[in-house]
Amino acid sequence: MLDEPQQPIEFFFEDVDFELPEKERLSEWLQSAAAAEGKPVFEVNYIFCSDEYLRGINVEYLDHDYYTDIITFDYSDGALMRGEMYISSERVAENAREHGVSFAHELCRVMVHGILHIAGYGDKTPEQEAIMRQKEDFYLKKLPFQA
Repeated sequence: MLDEPQQPIEFFFEDVDFELPEKERLSEWLQSAAAAEGKPVFEVNYIFCSDEYLRGINVEYLDHDYYTDIITFDYSDGALMRGEMYISSERVAENAREHGVSFAHELCRVMVHGILHIAGYGDKTPEQEAIMRQKEDFYLKKLPFQA
């Protein structure tokens, strides 16, 4: 599929501070999901931020005035995955409480959700959302550490 190995996924923290679990293994897991979906990673950055920071991006770039857990910008050109994903750690924590899962588990779900968006999956219709959830669950079962 590729002559060169995938590039590492980078993680940045904008206005929040928390410990990201198993960074190297997390990056490899996300790379594996991207490759399995036919879009090997060329350049992917995750930016972790607050609710307000992400809401500002939502308003400025998408004209949506509400909180969300992730916004994905797809810069892919051809078969290689390029993009940025902004994730609200506050929203992830709230979702984790609502769904009765750990913060780490919900964070991994949201992170692979972004990979799936760049790979071409949507979530605007009930059918698309069902497929997205199935894919998220599939990859979460392959997570190489306990979350």
